[in-house]
Amino acid sequence: MGAGAEGKPPPAVRVLVVDDSPVDRRVVELLLRNHKQAGAAPFHVTAVDSGKKAMELLLPGLTAEAAGPAVDVVLTDYCMPEMTGYDVLKAIKALRSPNPIPVVVMSSENEPQRISRCLTAGAKDFILKPLRSEDVQRLRNCSGAAAPCISSSSSSKAGVLLSSSQSQAQALNNAGGGSGSSSTELPHYFQFPLLVKLALLAYAVLCLGKFLHRCSNGSFLSLWSA
Repeated sequence: MGAGAEGKPPPAVRVLVVDDSPVDRRVVELLLRNHKQAGAAPFHVTAVDSGKKAMELLLPGLTAEAAGPAVDVVLTDYCMPEMTGYDVLKAIKALRSPNPIPVVVMSSENEPQRISRCLTAGAKDFILKPLRSEDVQRLRNCSGAAAPCISSSSSSKAGVLLSSSQSQAQALNNAGGGSGSSSTELPHYFQFPLLVKLALLAYAVLCLGKFLHRCSNGSFLSLWSA
């Protein structure tokens, strides 16, 4: 009995994909369903084209009486009509379900403020579209079926792109709030251009001096010939 249980394949990771683009939905479906990894659970993908349909599917499993949610992780696009991915995230968090579902937001635009907004609202991760094979493990790590999702150590391994975006977003927030901690992020933008400006100014002064010298010599010769 024990040997049979050990040989049983792990249950599939149930992913709800929310995207109004049929092409993007299909790309994600194919990527997840065709992803093979030794010893890892396969993906069971359900796809819908709107945030409203996603909530209709999720609500029955998020009630106190339900045995558990119908999915292990929600992967939603950020930009959608009527109900955006951020709205879906907020709606799921507002339910305060005893069985919370991890939400991962995806977008084709790498905007630090958008990323920071979603992570602050409770998103487990923010992935840039189009999704790549290395993003699949990030999604697996965030699923409710996986071991503890995104701790400080695992988030640092989630991807250089996300870490960079979060740092930029934090710098923007600190700068807006008047915090001095953003000073470590800004020297590249303010100190280096200042040196360049000084060098250009010195070169401009030198060129101007040569130009005036040539003009003065020309005027003198024209007067002498007259």
